[in-house]
Order: sequence, then C-alpha cells, then structure tokens
Amino acid sequence: MPELPEVETIARGLANAVVGKTIADAVVSMAKIAVAPPGVSFIEALRGERIAAVGRRGKFIVVQLGSGRRLTVHLRMTGRLIVQAPEVSEPHPYTHIRLTFTDGWRLCFADVRQFGRMRLLAAEEVWDADGGVEPLSEDFTSEAFVSMLDGRRTPIKTFLLDQKHISGVGNIYACEALWEAGIRPNRPAQKVTRPARRRLHGAIRDVLQRSIEARGTSVDDYVDAEGLKGGFQNQLSVYGRLGEPCNRCGQPIMRTVLGQRGTWWCRGCQK
Repeated sequence: MPELPEVETIARGLANAVVGKTIADAVVSMAKIAVAPPGVSFIEALRGERIAAVGRRGKFIVVQLGSGRRLTVHLRMTGRLIVQAPEVSEPHPYTHIRLTFTDGWRLCFADVRQFGRMRLLAAEEVWDADGGVEPLSEDFTSEAFVSMLDGRRTPIKTFLLDQKHISGVGNIYACEALWEAGIRPNRPAQKVTRPARRRLHGAIRDVLQRSIEARGTSVDDYVDAEGLKGGFQNQLSVYGRLGEPCNRCGQPIMRTVLGQRGTWWCRGCQK
C-alpha cells in the first residue's frame, strides 16, 4: 500500500498534469470503486467539473474540484492513477474509472485487486476527522510526539502504524524510522525513553523527507502518475533486507511478525 511519500509524489505529479483541466466525461466499469453521496450520480456530478487543485491527506490523494466538491482517492494495495495523452488509444490495463478531459487527456484509476476507492464528497462534507497529525506539518513537534506515547502500552511500531495517531506512516517507514532511532519495534510505547522519543520524531521526519526526494519506494506495485517507479528502495536500511548485514553494526537483519505485519529490524542496533 502506498504510504505518505508515494502518495505525495503521485499528488504532485497529478497537480502538474491535470490542474486547470475540465472533465468532459467519466466512465465507471466497476461500480463499487466509485463512491458518491446518496442520490448523486458519480458520472453526472463530474461532467463539467474543473480540477482546481490536487493534494494529499495521510495516505489519501485529494482532488479539489471547482464547485467545492472533492474527490478522495485511496489506492490501497494495487491502485494506480495514470495520466494518458490523447494519442494513447487504449486505457491502462485494469482501469475501472476513466475521466476524460475536454482537451482529450485522460486520468485512469486502475486496480488489479479492486480494493481502491475514488469517493466524491460534498463541498462541506467532513471525512478525515479521525485522521492523525501530519508528520511533516508544524503540528508534529518533538514535544507533541513525546507526549503522545505517555501511557501507551502498545508496541511502538504498532503505535506508529495507527493512522489515528500519525497520518501517512506505514510499514516501510515505521521500520526505517525505528532503525534510524535505534529502538526495538516491540518495545511498549510508554517505555521508550524521552531522548529516544525525540530521536524517533526526527527519524520519522527524516525518512519521509528523503523518500519524497527519491519519489517514493517501489518494492511492490507502486508507480507515480507517469507510470514511473520511485528510488528510495535503493536507500532502505532494514525493510526487505532479511539476512543482509546491518549498515550500522554488521549484524544480519531480522524479520519478525508484529501486529500481523512483517517487521524488519537489527538485534544489534535496536535495543
């Protein structure tokens, strides 16, 4: 599932490609993927809408429409948003939603496993009230993060993956940030020392920023809006490196399962 850096990369690519364009028509071939308010036709509502902006909230891509309505897109496991030029005759494989603009360009929402969703929201509809703090925002201060962990008995990695606390951090970047901060993934959050919490706060921001600069991590299905892979997989310190030597201490990287998620870490570095 794309995490914050991948979604940010896709959103930036879409903003460059489709902002200012007007939707001429929409085609939906998989009804469950296109979600609209009760009594509203997804297709009819989008015809004539202008793309005003494209942004991100957590792991969601947010498309602001000229009318004030929004499209939120959750790619889930295998979803892709691909921009196609007019001369491309066939839609991207496994396309379930296709938006055609007045200039002939198209935006295809493709999803092999059909878990992704594109949701049309009313102008004033609140949809992200349960979302946690954005980890690259000014609100995610070191002191705020230190306080978050007080009284939390859940393993620190499980805490980081809970989108109600921090929005956008997933398995890859939780593993990488914990390694960078030298914290064992299964340590109860409340038992992480305050100096270690501050290290982890900085590590979270660091790995996310570095991945955004590398245009995300392509270890499975992720590609950006142009169909291109990211580059941060070449910088991973622990994720997916079972048995390889730790870049810091040389001990072999381990893999365990924590909260039903594969967890890569170093026994030597992460105490």
